[in-house]
Amino acid sequence: MKNKLYPLKFKPILKDKIWGGTKLTEQFNKPSDSNQLGESWEISTVPGDISEVVNGEFKTQNLQDLLELYRGELIGEKNYERFGNDFPLLIKFIDAKQDLSIQLHPDDDLAKERHNSFGKTEMWYVMQADKDANLIVGFNQKMNDKTYLKHLEEKTLTEILNFDNVKAGDTYFIEAGRVHAIGAGVLLAEIQQTSDVTYRVYDWDRVDDHGNERELHNDIAIDAFKFDLKDDFRVNYSREKNVSNKMISCPFFTTNFIDLDSNLEKKNIHDSFLIYMCVDGKVEVVAEDSKEIISKGETILIPASVKHFKLNSHSAKLLEVYV
Repeated sequence: MKNKLYPLKFKPILKDKIWGGTKLTEQFNKPSDSNQLGESWEISTVPGDISEVVNGEFKTQNLQDLLELYRGELIGEKNYERFGNDFPLLIKFIDAKQDLSIQLHPDDDLAKERHNSFGKTEMWYVMQADKDANLIVGFNQKMNDKTYLKHLEEKTLTEILNFDNVKAGDTYFIEAGRVHAIGAGVLLAEIQQTSDVTYRVYDWDRVDDHGNERELHNDIAIDAFKFDLKDDFRVNYSREKNVSNKMISCPFFTTNFIDLDSNLEKKNIHDSFLIYMCVDGKVEVVAEDSKEIISKGETILIPASVKHFKLNSHSAKLLEVYV
């Protein structure tokens, strides 16, 4: 007989990056001595980086094994029909001490053909930003492949890119095919399709400790660009207290914003798992036989079979995610 599913917390998978810093450790208490900690993968089934449970009866078991055992009970029956044993989302916190490379991601069709992977549509929620910190999303003018390639060749790419100064709470939706980069000084939450495929087109001419530049992918990136994308990447959303405020709804995920200042009873009306990312404060998640606290910079997964639970907090901000 299978044990009953309950809200799951996972061990963060920590990734040092050439552009990483120390905010994930200093602000979220991620266990690392590195001064180049760039990413904390909170929920992942990317091969080689599969999340391990840290609470309850399933402690030390991994998400992939639980998915294969519990199937629709874990992710929802319709989701299991659609995705099978492939968990559809990758959940991260990212600290950019330096600018990330200018990059884009292939869509589902191209990623499947080339990499046997999902594509990568994603969103960002800015949790903290240093003064004058910015993001690059899209172009600042009408674009086509010929003009883009001319600027790439002449190393004037930044002249045609859209730079946005950002502050905490700013949210961006980045479809596959849209050029983007996280700027220095930005700490954010990222929700994305399960994909680790990135096409890097410019890396600021920087080199690593051995004097080597990172690989660029311009020969294959050009096919992934969607030059006709509109200026619709900034997300406006309501911040009404103690309700799920819709931020983004796309074929790959739905994300809501919850600003809690009192206890909230929740009913999972979706045939889906729910993920809560705590982006400020802390909250107690109470299900039948389970109580877990998540603080700023932590994440919890509510299996689809858990239909009723409570979010108890006097002060917390949450991203609520489902498929």
